[in-house]
Amino acid sequence: MHSDSINILFFARLREELNTHQLTITGSETTPAVILQQLIAEHPQWQATLERAPVLCAINHTMAALDHPVGPGDEVGFFPMVTGG
Repeated sequence: MHSDSINILFFARLREELNTHQLTITGSETTPAVILQQLIAEHPQWQATLERAPVLCAINHTMAALDHPVGPGDEVGFFPMVTGG
């Protein structure tokens, strides 16, 4: 991964429904929420999956809010909230 890249990972249902587990974007300072909107703009077929509530994220293996800063060299993981009974 290049130092100007942000590595994006998808887990569980997101990985299955998007049919991808990882991609890399070139970017500057941003947030996971902006990344999600960018992914939807670039892959309109992903909109229903990514906008289905709620999508959680981790930045560099630490749970984070969707408005947390993300920069080049970071890794952002997106995954669905797990519910159980």
